Amino acid sequence: MPKLKTKSGAKKRFSLTGTGKVRMNHAKKRHGLSKRTQKMKRKARGTRIMSATDAKIVLRNFLVNA
Repeated sequence: MPKLKTKSGAKKRFSLTGTGKVRMNHAKKRHGLSKRTQKMKRKARGTRIMSATDAKIVLRNFLVNA
């Protein structure tokens, strides 16, 4: 059986922390920012840790070599 490849789109979107959790960017920061409140834009800065349920799916299906 050949080696499994990591999805290249997932490599760009997710990264792993030292303890193995999945780090992701906040959503809703690409366009239409004039309609969002300043509070929402401020809270969506930086990265966040993905929920355990979603992280399990991402690790199993998309980051197979991580």
